[in-house]
Amino acid sequence: MIQIMHPDLPHFIAFGEALTDLIRTGQDRWRSACGGSPWNVAMAMSALGQLSAFAGAISRDPFGDEIWRASQDGNLDLRFIQQLPRPPLLAVVHETDPPRYFFIGQDSADLHFRPEGLPAGWTRALRWAHFGSLGLVREPLAGRLLALAQALKGEGRLISYDPNFRAPPMDSSYDDTLEQMCRLADVIKVSDDDLRGLFRVTDYRTGLAQIAAWNPQAWLLLTRGEAGAMLYHGVEECAGLPPRVDVVDAVGAGDAAMAGLLDSLMRDASAPIEQHLRWALAAGAAACTAPGFAPPRPGLVAALAEAVQITAP
Repeated sequence: MIQIMHPDLPHFIAFGEALTDLIRTGQDRWRSACGGSPWNVAMAMSALGQLSAFAGAISRDPFGDEIWRASQDGNLDLRFIQQLPRPPLLAVVHETDPPRYFFIGQDSADLHFRPEGLPAGWTRALRWAHFGSLGLVREPLAGRLLALAQALKGEGRLISYDPNFRAPPMDSSYDDTLEQMCRLADVIKVSDDDLRGLFRVTDYRTGLAQIAAWNPQAWLLLTRGEAGAMLYHGVEECAGLPPRVDVVDAVGAGDAAMAGLLDSLMRDASAPIEQHLRWALAAGAAACTAPGFAPPRPGLVAALAEAVQITAP
């Protein structure tokens, strides 16, 4: 039987977890928000105009229903979301300045995602697959996603990776996965705080050097908040400062920056390195202009990209 590939299958897919943030807003008050780094990246890519999907499993309850509705509103391809009768994955943010949190997700829905349940022919349409965060830590999902990333790389698909360090799950037991993903990824995004946590060092440059040694040909984006970002590719490097915006909420700014870089590379990989960094920094800044995670819109990103300051490395 011939399997027909839908012409509108996504070119970009982010694999991993979508979760619900429970954020304490007062002594006896909490608010919920849809989140999860891979889901954020998928939402940002869709907002930037790419055919995008989040591939993962969510719960069949009010938390999962809200993620489903938000995904639909964000024009994600819903065929890649598996809604299961399992508990939700929750991130309880009990302090916000600085953020302090813990996760609730024993046998939660995300762990039961099955790649074999995705639409027929999906890999033929795929140009770029994104991995990272808790999905590559929590078993049995982590093993499935690592094997999937390796298989897609073997088929010639491009891979992006944002470890998105979270303690305590990402301890020394994560070291092998970190190295394997860094070696196969075409784009790697890390923050200075990520590097300190992942490599258990005080100087983030130690971790940066190790990643560069593992994969010297990858695009490597280092973000440092208000201090700006660095983009490395082979012998090329570029530094920049983000445009000035009135910061309403920085949630998901790093995910938006990753999406900005990927969107720029998908549109014109041969563009100057400065152009790719401008788009990444502008997308990250755009996400800070509204409460909660605000997927960056192309018009705003284009305007902010003009205000990115390229500096000496």
